[in-house]
Amino acid sequence: MLQALEWILLGAASVGAIAFGVNRHRPARVAPWLLLAASVACLATGDVLYALDERSVADVCYLTMFVFVALALLQFTRGGALLMNRARLIDLLAAACAGLLVVWVFMIGGTGRIGSISAADVIGDLLLLGVAGRLIAAAWFNWSAALLCAGAAGMLASDIAYGLHPAWYTELGYTILYLAWGSAAMHPSMTRLTTAVPTHPTPWEGRWAALLGISVATPPLVLLTEAVSGTVTDGVVIAVTSALTLVLTITRLADSVTLNSHALVRERALREASAALVAAPDAQAVDAAVRAAVAKLLPANDLTRVHFATDDRQLTLETVPPTTPGTRPRSWWLPPPADGTLVCPLWLEPLAVARPNGGALVLEGNREVLTTSRDALEVLAGQAALALDRISLVDAVGRRDSDLYLRAVIRNTADIMLVIDEDQVIRYASPALRELIGQDELAPFTTLTDLVHPDDSSQVRRALREEGDGILYCALRRPDDTQVLVEATYRDLRSDRLVQGIVVTMRDVTQAHDPVEQIPHIEHVDALPAWVNRRSAQHKFRY
Repeated sequence: MLQALEWILLGAASVGAIAFGVNRHRPARVAPWLLLAASVACLATGDVLYALDERSVADVCYLTMFVFVALALLQFTRGGALLMNRARLIDLLAAACAGLLVVWVFMIGGTGRIGSISAADVIGDLLLLGVAGRLIAAAWFNWSAALLCAGAAGMLASDIAYGLHPAWYTELGYTILYLAWGSAAMHPSMTRLTTAVPTHPTPWEGRWAALLGISVATPPLVLLTEAVSGTVTDGVVIAVTSALTLVLTITRLADSVTLNSHALVRERALREASAALVAAPDAQAVDAAVRAAVAKLLPANDLTRVHFATDDRQLTLETVPPTTPGTRPRSWWLPPPADGTLVCPLWLEPLAVARPNGGALVLEGNREVLTTSRDALEVLAGQAALALDRISLVDAVGRRDSDLYLRAVIRNTADIMLVIDEDQVIRYASPALRELIGQDELAPFTTLTDLVHPDDSSQVRRALREEGDGILYCALRRPDDTQVLVEATYRDLRSDRLVQGIVVTMRDVTQAHDPVEQIPHIEHVDALPAWVNRRSAQHKFRY
C-alpha cells in the first residue's frame, strides 16, 4: 500500500508540473503537452494497480500510456511544429518496426518475454526513445527535449533491470521518468518544441525510399517465411506490424502530397502577384495586388489584419530589431503583446537594399501559419518594393520630360516660372528668375524662402504649405542687397501625376513710385510684404 501511495504522489506531481508549465509558459500548441500528461497519468495508474497485484489491468494502462505518448510525439512533429518535415522520422520508425518484428519472431518467439523481461515493453520503449532522440536532435540544444529523452531512457532501463532483478533501486528509472517529464514542461525551452519554423523541403533521396520500401515488405516476407517453414505462430504480431508500417507509409505519402500542393499554391500565387505588380500603374494597384496575393497564400480564418504601408510615415511600429550593416533581416516578429505580428520590410529584390521611403507589409494572425508562409511573404514584399520603385521611376522620368519640355518652351520668354516640390525645394526655375535676382545659377536644393526677404519668408512658407491656389506678394533679394517686389501666382498641382509640385508664376511690380499705387486692387495693405508697408508709411507721413 505504501508503494502504491508513492506512485500516486509521483504521478500527481508530474501531471501537476506539466499543467503548471503549460499555464505559465503558454506554448503555441497545448495538445501535445496535454497528451503527455495523460500518458503520465496512465503510467501512474498502471504502477498503482501493479503495486496492488492487479497485473492484467495494469498492462492495459501501460499499453494505453504508449498510445498517448505516440500521439503526443506525433503532435510534436506534425506540420508547422519543430520537425517541419517528418519524412526522415517516419522512415526511421517504419524501419524500426520492421527490425523489431524480425527480432520478435526469430529471437523472442511466441512467449513474448526474454526471461522475465516483457518484450512488448522493451520494444515500445525503444520506439519511444528513438522518437525522443530524433526530437532532441532536431531541437539542439533544448532542455525540454533532453528531459523527455532522459525520461524515455529511464523507463527503458527500469523495464530491463526490473525484469532481471525486481528491487526498489531497479524502479528508479520510473521515478526519473516522472521527474524528467514534469521538469520538461516547467522549463522555458518547452515553448520551442511547438514553435513554428519555416518550411525547408527535403530533396528526394533514393536510399530513404528504399529503406521505406524494405520496411513495408518485411512483414509479408516474415509471414511467408513462417508459412513455408510450417506453422504461423506470430500472426497477430505480424498483422499489427504490417498495419503500423502501412499507416506510416500512407502518412509519408500524404505529407509529400500536402507539401507539394502547398508549394504549388505558393508558386501560383507569387506568379499571379508578379504579373499583377508588373502591370500595376500606381500604388493603389500595388496595394490591391499584394492583398490579393496574401489572401491566396494564407487562410482567411488565420489572418487578423493586413497593413501595406508604402512609406515609413504610414507605420506606427517602434520596434525594429538591432542589426549590423549587411545583416538586416528580411522579416521579423514583433515582441509581446504584439506576438503573432510579422513585419516584412519593402526590400528591393534581388538588390537586398531598403527602399528610400521605407515601408513594410505587416500581417497579424496565427503565428504558426504565418511562419510556414514566411519565405513567400518576404518574396512578395520584395516584388512589391520593385513595383513601387518602378512606378516612382516612371513618374520621375515623366516629370523630367515635362520639365525639359517646359524649359524648351519658355527658355526665351520674359515670364518668370518656377516648379516647387512638396518640400518647397525649387525643382525648375526659368532663366528670367536668374536675370531678375542677378544670379547665374541657383544653388542645389534652394527653396523659395531662401530667395525672399526674411520678413516675407514665414508668409511664403505658410502659403505654400496650404492646399489650393492663390496669390501672394513678396520681395526677392539680390546679391547687392537691393530688393524686387513680385506678384506670385501659385497653383497647387501636387496631386497631378506628371507635375507633383506647385507651379509659381511671378510678375515684377517694383516699377511704380509707391507699390500700393501699382497694385490698386489690394484692399488691405497687410497683404503686402512687410518692407512695402514700411515704405508706404514713410511715403505718407514724411510731410
